[in-house]
Amino acid sequence: MEDSKKRTASPNHEVSTSKKQKKQWRTPKKGHQTIAASIEPGDAGIWATCAMGREGKSTADLRDLFDDYAMKIYGDVGSSAENLTNHNSNGGEGDNDKDVHDIEASISTEINDIKSSTTKESALFQTVKIDMQCVLFFKTRQPVEPVAFVRRICRDAAEGRAPSKCRFVKRLTPISWIGKASVAGLEDVCGHVLPPFFDGGNETTKRFAIRPTTRNHNTMQRDDVIKQIATAVGPGHSVDLKHPDVVILVDIYKNMLGMSVVGSDYEKLKRFNLAELYDPSLKQGAGEVTQAGFKDDAAAKQDATQTTTHQHATSSLS
Repeated sequence: MEDSKKRTASPNHEVSTSKKQKKQWRTPKKGHQTIAASIEPGDAGIWATCAMGREGKSTADLRDLFDDYAMKIYGDVGSSAENLTNHNSNGGEGDNDKDVHDIEASISTEINDIKSSTTKESALFQTVKIDMQCVLFFKTRQPVEPVAFVRRICRDAAEGRAPSKCRFVKRLTPISWIGKASVAGLEDVCGHVLPPFFDGGNETTKRFAIRPTTRNHNTMQRDDVIKQIATAVGPGHSVDLKHPDVVILVDIYKNMLGMSVVGSDYEKLKRFNLAELYDPSLKQGAGEVTQAGFKDDAAAKQDATQTTTHQHATSSLS
């Protein structure tokens, strides 16, 4: 009887195991996507926001969109990790017709392993896992210049030349340089990003606005960040929140701080909000998710109004 019980229990156990295996494959990965471990100082990239619960779909859609535009702008320079993998795997075929000794075969295998390990670093875009809802980040490498790249995508979307592939994606924020979220780190980032736009050799006086965004960070205060950046801009330039020539975007996430400078068409391009560019009937800021831990457009505008006096005061320091 004990044997009979054991035999009847076995099918149930197999069914249970089968169910568990099926559950594991419920959301398979799409394609050959490269994933970076973390965001590091010196990195550049693109932040993106999306609808809640649509992070996976939005990541895949943006990867396809970015690869398409990378091919259009830069040609076949490694936008797809899968192409790089195929290139590396074929690199050692047909080198010679001689018999290969065991030691030579071992060395060849090690070289191929090294090439495979560099595939991820060679990809133009790497996704970084962010422990927040509705927020995505893509590392980029040269020749991708995040500001020009994102602007091209948004300009095409505004002019109806870009297909609406990213159904759940909201805003794209290009980041030209990333450093530590500290006073010294912000100084270093300013030194990398600001000089081409505000260098003393540039005879043009610029009107600028500073737009910080903070996620999972409470060490650096918003007003202190604005004041330090305004001081780094230097003399001869003025704050203009309504009609700036350039907009300084600052994005702080945990202990990392990124910055970029975008042009005067930033507002015209809906602050790089793809959802609004694809559908102009949407109100500015509609669909932005505040549960993710950052302020939506309405809150940002209110903060900007409240700090106008402060920003003008800091600009007078220069």
